[in-house]
Order: sequence, then C-alpha cells, then structure tokens
Amino acid sequence: MKKKLNSWTMRLFAGFNKNIGVDLGTVNTQIYVKGEGIVINDPTIVAVNNKTGQIVAIGGEAKKMLDRTPQHITVVKPLQGGVISDFEMAEEVVKHQLRSLDEGIFHRCGLAVLGVPTNLTEVERKSAEDVLISAGASRVYLVEEPIAAALGARLPIEDPAANMIIDIGGGTTEMAIISVGGAVISRSLKVAGEKLNDDIVKFVKDEFQLAIGEPTAEEIKIKIGSAIPLDERLEMLIRGRDLGSGLPKEVTVKNSHVRLAVAKSLKTIADAARSIIEDAPPELVGDILERGIHLCGGGSLLRGLDRYLERETTVKTNLIDDSQTCVIRGLGIVVEDFVKYEKLLNSQAKPRDIVI
Repeated sequence: MKKKLNSWTMRLFAGFNKNIGVDLGTVNTQIYVKGEGIVINDPTIVAVNNKTGQIVAIGGEAKKMLDRTPQHITVVKPLQGGVISDFEMAEEVVKHQLRSLDEGIFHRCGLAVLGVPTNLTEVERKSAEDVLISAGASRVYLVEEPIAAALGARLPIEDPAANMIIDIGGGTTEMAIISVGGAVISRSLKVAGEKLNDDIVKFVKDEFQLAIGEPTAEEIKIKIGSAIPLDERLEMLIRGRDLGSGLPKEVTVKNSHVRLAVAKSLKTIADAARSIIEDAPPELVGDILERGIHLCGGGSLLRGLDRYLERETTVKTNLIDDSQTCVIRGLGIVVEDFVKYEKLLNSQAKPRDIVI
C-alpha cells in the first residue's frame, strides 16, 4: 500500500513539473518549456551592488548598464568562453529565469536538458549541471551544442552520412561532423561573437586613438560589419574618448575598417573548418561536398560570412533560418520527445533529492 501511495504521490507532483531545455550561453540564456516553446531569450548578465552584495538587475536591464555604472555597481558576465566563471551569478541568472515561469506554489522544474560546448572538462560539466540543480531542476542531462544545433536545423543526424555544422555563438564556435546520431569529429574555439567585438575595440584604439566600449563595438559589428567586401558602402559615426586629450571625440568607421579588424579571427574559424574536414573519414568528406556546411548561431549573421567560409573551404555553406535559436530549438526537440532522443544525451541523470 505504501509503495502504491508513493508511486501515486510522485505522479501527482510530476504533473506540476515543467520539463525544460536550457541554452546557458555566454551572451544569452534561452529556455524552452515543453508544450510551450521558447519562452525566454535574455542576456546572461548580472549587475551587483558591491557595498551590499545585492543583485541590482539581471538580463536586459543589466545589459543596459554595461560600461555605464558607478564604482559601487559591477556588471558581471558569469560565463566566459562558454564556461561558467562565476557559479553564484550563473545560478542567480537561471533562478531569475525559472522564477518567471512559476504558475503556482506547487510548481518546480523537472527534467532539464542543457546544451554545453564539446570540449568541457568533467569539472566544468559538473559545474554546469550543479547550476541548474541549485536553481531548482530535479534532473539534468547534457547535450553537446553541435548535436542540439543539428537537431534544431532539422538535419538527418541519425543517417549514416555526414552532417557538418558550425555554430558561432557569443563565447565559442562549435563545429562538428555528425553521423549516425553522434559527432564523428568536433572542434571548439574560443573565437566567436565577443572576440570579434574585442577585435573592433582594439582596432579603433590603434587606428583612431579612440577608446570605445563593448556595446559600441557590438553596434558597429551589427550595423556595418561584414566578412567580405560588399557592393554597398557602409559607414557609421561613433563616439568615444580621445586617448591623447582624454576628451570626447567622434570618428567615422567604414565597413572596410571592420572587415580588417575581424579578419584574423575569421581566418581562425575558417582554418578550423578546413582542419576538421581534412581529419574526417574520406566517405564523410564526400557527403560534406554533396550536402554542404550548415552555419548557425548569432555570430553567423555577420554579413557575407557564409560566402567567406564557402570560399575558404570550397564547400557550399548554408545559413540556417532563425540561426540564433538553432541550439535551443534542438534542445526543445529533445525535451518534447525525451525517450526518442535519450541516446543523444552526454551524461546520466543527476537526481536531486526531493522533499515531499
């Protein structure tokens, strides 16, 4: 009787659980809820009051404060290069997002599927799991981001044929050749969207003797940046601090300047893509030539990047629709049909003690 009662109780509480997919990215945190779709897409950033230790803002509100805060407030990015660098702040981000999903006193997060870079150590993987468990998840499973991205792109990854995907995110670029439901060969680079921003900051400093912040660099990249020469002429007026006088100054930055600034980082990505193809089995290389390379992630939206990679690899490169949500859509597919895709998971469940 007691066994039946416990079984009934667990089923009752399972009804209040929400199974979710989480893409805890360096730049954005995205959450998919089973049966509802993508419900959260918010910056992974926290503003903290140094005097009191209290959280001032999380997400979009905190991002507005970047490079604009007084000395007693620090804006923290809890992930660097796809790896959790500040556990407590990462936990606060996830808790904040999960609290926004609450619908009642009995609600808790059930099964959570988390996307992670391919090259994480066991310690880094454990840290990622613990963040979700501490934030309220009962069970956590890991899926490597290239696998999730391929699922989100609706690629036939279970076929015995090559599916090559490159996911250029904020902190890392993940690339893999996938066949029969697994990554045959993969690479993870800490060269992605934020590195391109840093490149632009450094170039403007060296070329114009002008100091600018990361928000301005990102705006430059989005508005006039490109990987290849364009037919149209793009330029942008930017403002910053003159390094000589220390006074405000404005200059005009052209598309050619941005292209020159990011050239080295783009070359690194292209070289890695060529390397992964060179190291792949010959039969899979033939499949890649036929099917092409699939490009996704926020960094893939840089103008002409698909054509740049196509030129560098001699392989047709396809930009996936709605590429910024490719990984979270893939995690959502796993969440919606967990039994079918359980074999893709990279770790065993990490149960959390539940007090009923």
